[in-house]
Amino acid sequence: MSWKTTCRCNQCGYEADSYEGRGLFRQEIISVTCPDCHTIQNLVVGGIIGDVAPSFNSAVGRLCPNCGSQDISIWNGHTCPKCGGEMEHTSEREFWT
Repeated sequence: MSWKTTCRCNQCGYEADSYEGRGLFRQEIISVTCPDCHTIQNLVVGGIIGDVAPSFNSAVGRLCPNCGSQDISIWNGHTCPKCGGEMEHTSEREFWT
């Protein structure tokens, strides 16, 4: 079971969704930041797809789904990729499958 929450920057208003937990097929959704397009993107990692396609077992070697950059890193959960401000959870946890 997993949960989706929306995060919003206190300074610039940028919003992004973040996920916790595992999905129906044991996959995890991790949030990564991209310094090239200044966004938070979500990547599916592991689970059944990771069993079939080992390159999906981690974020290593993956590209930004928005711009194709190779320079992504795991998001720290609070820093805004647009302005460097502080992001806070603005919605209650919502069940996600």
